[in-house]
Amino acid sequence: MMNIQKITLGNGCFWCTEAIFQSVKGVMSVTSGYTGGHTQNPTYMEICNGDTGHAEALEVEFDADVLSLDELLLVFFKTHNPTTLNRQGNDVGTQYRSAIFYHNDEQRQQAEALIKKLTEEKVFDKPIVTEISPASEFYKAEDYHQNYYNDNPLKPYCAFVIQPKLNKFVKEFTDKVKPELL
Repeated sequence: MMNIQKITLGNGCFWCTEAIFQSVKGVMSVTSGYTGGHTQNPTYMEICNGDTGHAEALEVEFDADVLSLDELLLVFFKTHNPTTLNRQGNDVGTQYRSAIFYHNDEQRQQAEALIKKLTEEKVFDKPIVTEISPASEFYKAEDYHQNYYNDNPLKPYCAFVIQPKLNKFVKEFTDKVKPELL
């Protein structure tokens, strides 16, 4: 029997991050959506305006017997910039904040411990500003946001923004990539 767990992560544009986490060995499902805000049933357009308080986020289900939470969080930290407040590259606003929305106290403790370790090891040049908050209502994004990269690999954004991030992920985490993608 599998040890399925869920964590919710905000690490910028979910089109990029969804493609990365779909490639990780042990990840069972990735759902793009919105969380951490105050508007019920927000739309993508409302999120883009930055008024709802939500982050673009991924709800990630994974088999903890194949992929530990620490390993998953390391992929999270190494595949976005956790040192920029409310920004990832050219994407600016609270919807692009770096955030871990934990589902239990053990996840919170592990996230805090990993941030402490990465800080002590000076993995990043600047302080980590990743928000650590309890998971709240998660709203699944519109259907066209789901599986975006796989459904649209030839779109310029996919080719010029997502593909290089995927290539970097595969190079750094080869042992964590699903075998069928190598």
